[in-house]
Amino acid sequence: MVTINPRLNSRATHGSDFLTYTIKEVSAKTNLSIYTLRFYDKQGLLPFVCRNQSGYREFTDGDLHLLNTICCLKNTGMSIADIRQYIAYVMQGPASIAQRKDLLHAHREAIMRKQATIQANLKEIDMKLDLYAAPNAVDLVNQELTVAQAEKVASGLPNPFATI
Repeated sequence: MVTINPRLNSRATHGSDFLTYTIKEVSAKTNLSIYTLRFYDKQGLLPFVCRNQSGYREFTDGDLHLLNTICCLKNTGMSIADIRQYIAYVMQGPASIAQRKDLLHAHREAIMRKQATIQANLKEIDMKLDLYAAPNAVDLVNQELTVAQAEKVASGLPNPFATI
């Protein structure tokens, strides 16, 4: 997630009450490199960012909110192509709400599956940590090793633990 630093609201441009930001300011506000911001633009993820009369990108607060969404989607594993599609739907306005919901629901389900896998793996890691923290950890590990060696021998396989 992008964290926007509100203290960096430096200026209002063109005499308006709305702030615009240079790419350098957006980089500082979001902790995204200028290179990353340019990459996102070249990948079609920032069609909402306008250029000023000199050709420089000018970001608004609304742009920063969309950039935050882009980073959220990327950080949760959404592909650039799917993020591009999501932004295309955003650019279409309210007519694309159903498509946005479908895309986000599918992405959420993928995240939930990954989260369940991570949770199961974390449980295994916690079991190993508990084993190694037990007062009789050496005895328990030796028992595991004995069982593993016996399985290899019983299966007629070489004992890879023999050198231990």
